[in-house]
Amino acid sequence: MDLRRSLSHHSGPRRSPREVARRLAEYLSPDTAPADPVRELESRIAALLGKPAALFFPTGTMAQQTALRVHAERTGRRAFAGHPQTHLHVWENQGYNAVHGLRFHPAGDRNELFTLEDLQAVHEPLAAVVFELPQRDIGGLLPTFDDLREQTGWARNHGAAAHCDGARLWEAHTGYDASLDQLAGLFDTVYVSLYKGLEGTRGAVLAGDEDTIRQAAVWRRRLGGAIPDAWPLAAIALMGLEANLPRMTEFRDHARAIATAVNEDGFAHTTPEVPSTPLFHVHLPMSRHDAQRAAENLQDETGTKLFLYARSNPDPARCSFEVSVGISGLEFSPGEVAELIRGLPSRV
Repeated sequence: MDLRRSLSHHSGPRRSPREVARRLAEYLSPDTAPADPVRELESRIAALLGKPAALFFPTGTMAQQTALRVHAERTGRRAFAGHPQTHLHVWENQGYNAVHGLRFHPAGDRNELFTLEDLQAVHEPLAAVVFELPQRDIGGLLPTFDDLREQTGWARNHGAAAHCDGARLWEAHTGYDASLDQLAGLFDTVYVSLYKGLEGTRGAVLAGDEDTIRQAAVWRRRLGGAIPDAWPLAAIALMGLEANLPRMTEFRDHARAIATAVNEDGFAHTTPEVPSTPLFHVHLPMSRHDAQRAAENLQDETGTKLFLYARSNPDPARCSFEVSVGISGLEFSPGEVAELIRGLPSRV
């Protein structure tokens, strides 16, 4: 059966080529020049984040490696610190080392947010400290604003840059009583994704001071990212800034309602219990393989994709999966999600 609905940002009818092309055709005017969408996107994101400059990249992986390389070149240091489950280390084949020769220091416990004391325990001069907001692989947890201010201040006082892995910064912002530019102002460089909460197709933007972004442009070209026809990626991202960004609080509130229903149901539970952002994890009393098979059967039978993949647990009889609420997630009522989760064992 064709995919009809999805709770995952990474799949669903809104991301199909035909649907993306239809939306682009409605958005672009006959007078749009190829360079216009990228230029407008960089300008708007720089303004939103309160940064002097911003630069488009075809991937977030390239944007973050570039940021770390620029900070390393500037400081003459080859090491950076971050959470043990930082995306740079877990999901990107350690490109920071293979391509740039950088070293990673994991700070703190892999299942908790790192603390100032964890950073102080890293006894090597650092080029940068990476802060992932929210920390995706531990349930979308967020440090407090005061903790962030203290930790980024520590980084600068020790000659390191504070870099924000803001792949989900648009969503993370809903967990703070601060504006986007106030939150971004804690960091020297900020990377944001264009295809998760904004529901674009691909791409990223790196924001920072003008000198850093000028150096980043050099590395973007060296890494093959200065693509001449990036306008489709930028245009669909601009649509997301207009349609999705103003609704992030609505998405968070719906995520909280879903989490409440899941926790009340009793079969599963969420981390955190009350989500700070539209992203959270659901923990199941099932093996990863059974949960994955059940979810695939659910999709085959109903066209509903409940999650992208199941995550393993130290207890092999348990697993978890990620929920990230966006426009497509609003199609699911909280009670329906709880019922679908409770029914997974019957679909193995």
